[in-house]
Amino acid sequence: MNVRLQLKIISLLIIIISCFMIVPAILALYYQEMESFNAFVIVIAVSCSLALIFLYRFRKLKTELMSTRDGFVFVTLSWIFAALIGSLPLTLSGAFPSFTDAYFEVMSGFTTTGASILTDIESMPRSILFWRSLSHWLGGMGIVVLSVAILPILGIGGLQLIKAEAPGPTVDKLTPRIAGTAKILWFIYIGFTVTETVLLLFGGMDLFDALTHTFSTLATGGFSTKNASVGHYNSAYIDGVITLFMIFAGINFTLHFRVLTGRLHYLKHNTEFKIYLLIFVVSTLLIAFNLRSFYGSAGDCFRFASFQAASILTTTGFATTDFEQWPFLSQMILFFLMFIGGCSGSTGGGIKVIRIVTLLKQGFNEMKFLLHPRGVFTLRISGNVVRKNIVYAISGFFFLYVFILLIISLTVATSGQDLITSFSTALATLGNIGPGFGKIGPAENYAFYPGYVKWTLSFAMLVGRLELYTVLVLFTPRFWKH
Repeated sequence: MNVRLQLKIISLLIIIISCFMIVPAILALYYQEMESFNAFVIVIAVSCSLALIFLYRFRKLKTELMSTRDGFVFVTLSWIFAALIGSLPLTLSGAFPSFTDAYFEVMSGFTTTGASILTDIESMPRSILFWRSLSHWLGGMGIVVLSVAILPILGIGGLQLIKAEAPGPTVDKLTPRIAGTAKILWFIYIGFTVTETVLLLFGGMDLFDALTHTFSTLATGGFSTKNASVGHYNSAYIDGVITLFMIFAGINFTLHFRVLTGRLHYLKHNTEFKIYLLIFVVSTLLIAFNLRSFYGSAGDCFRFASFQAASILTTTGFATTDFEQWPFLSQMILFFLMFIGGCSGSTGGGIKVIRIVTLLKQGFNEMKFLLHPRGVFTLRISGNVVRKNIVYAISGFFFLYVFILLIISLTVATSGQDLITSFSTALATLGNIGPGFGKIGPAENYAFYPGYVKWTLSFAMLVGRLELYTVLVLFTPRFWKH
């Protein structure tokens, strides 16, 4: 592993994060939150100074491509350091009771999980609330992708990085140069951000709330500035706008690019996209039908059902109501959606639709093989043949996902939690969802967990966001053998 190269690009990453901290620092000054302002200034000054020292120290480092091993290490360290730097203002300002809580909150932000330890969100400094939502936005498309767009300045190739970071089993390049791909994705991301913000302003939100909720929506994160989440506004218009953009955020961003460039036929032939929409529509209709005696009108049933189905399917985690009060069938559907997640190449977490579809098709092929042992059955996704090694990788991913889910559930249970709470907590953090069932329902939070559980869940959020292999491969002895 090239340690000097790691230090050089991590230093650049720290400078990027510090520059984004300038915005909440200005807000802290505007709202006269001097403790928060001082905290942001100190962190910006110290982190930038240390990072510049390392950049200067390695300024003569020869240009070289990053190896796959270096890519995995950097991607994992990038999220760890991002959460570390990002949590310092929360700790120094006194807004959070401990570093453990602050780190948990910011790791939840950068991994777009949305799990929070805050019991009274609206009493928090607005600059701190803005920063936690901004951490969503940065983590959503990926800090690494942002770095990939800048790394050519240092003469460092970035393909290995985006392979390790990009959600989903494959990476679909949009341009011959990976930096160009990263920039295109960010332009789309920013375009969606501006559009949703404007639409939320029309719905009556002020600029602060519109921006913070947009950051959380497009990152499929779920942090809100209100105790009652999006339900605070009690607006069908706002619910509709956020539902629409949650669905957009859960779609592979390369599809957005192709649609924007007029290649609509990609939607017609993309299996994952069609199954993703089918799951959302069917779930919404089933929940809405089940809620017909719970709400007064069909419109309200569809409104609340579509919002919550989109929120859980895309792993955003917003809430407009306490869905634990819903009929058990509706709760069970939402629980089922927690296992799926968004599309590959989206900002959503979870197992991903493409993996579910692949495993289902492989299961059907195995049954066909039992009936016709000499038959040859090809697995196709979107008209393309899926190679066996990809099927094996997805099968391994699914096994590891379930195994880690059980380990985290057992760890949570050691703190005295019941079965529903323990399993739901593990699923909500590993799947980067945020709210769950039991004591971490949409009206609850994670504040009651002891420190060791919060650190375990922080690790779970990291592993889930980086899709298991990227982090777990670092714990294998073979990885460190030259």
